[in-house]
Amino acid sequence: MSADRNAFSDDAVLGGRLVLRQPLRGHRVGHDAILLAAATAAVSGDCAVDLGAGVGAAGLALARRVDGLAVTLVEIDQELVALAHGNVERNGLAERARAVCLDVGGPAAAFAAAGLIPGAVDCVLMNPPFNEPHNASPDAARRRAHAGTPATLPRWVTVAARLLRDQGALTLMWRADGLRDVLDALADGFGAVSLLPIYPKPQAPAVRIIARAVKGSRAPLTLRPGLLLADATGHPTREAEAALRDGAVLSFSL
Repeated sequence: MSADRNAFSDDAVLGGRLVLRQPLRGHRVGHDAILLAAATAAVSGDCAVDLGAGVGAAGLALARRVDGLAVTLVEIDQELVALAHGNVERNGLAERARAVCLDVGGPAAAFAAAGLIPGAVDCVLMNPPFNEPHNASPDAARRRAHAGTPATLPRWVTVAARLLRDQGALTLMWRADGLRDVLDALADGFGAVSLLPIYPKPQAPAVRIIARAVKGSRAPLTLRPGLLLADATGHPTREAEAALRDGAVLSFSL
């Protein structure tokens, strides 16, 4: 590990059912990853891919919720891949989960060499870097996890479409003010788009949007009732607490 990333913490999520080792500096696991997992539809026997997995939070949270699910964690940072591999082992998921070092924007041949064959995946989940580059963090690891370009989302959606089988599902998280970008990226090849706004507190605008879409579907778009993270007193809502601590599925469906 590099000198500025040799300090770690072991942090429990999902009410202690998942323990993740992660760097003290750089990107840290937060609500987004756990909510993304909670919004991902999967059943036992499915094959899932978590693109831009970091230390594995979203993919492993999904694996913890769905027994019999196989998950591949795809991450470009070799140091985070090593941590993700350790988190797979630490949580007793080695028979169903693995971490691979791949650039999401890399060639299809690299994915195939890692066993990720086009059209063979049941579900893809991803939380791509979505901050504008001019707001990027001076920390290199955090910048890589958070800062994207206008090409980032379309490129990641294209990769997801390549990996997914027909009628396979993509679940992604993005900035709420980037909703148009999400719909544009999903317009070619996806349908049955279902949108879930995430609100930090009552009367506040949404800060995130979770979108689920089906490859090859022609079903229309649906806008679901939003998820409120905290009530007027600042306490977590029952639905948010159920997803973040109890591993409950978020209440919207394809």
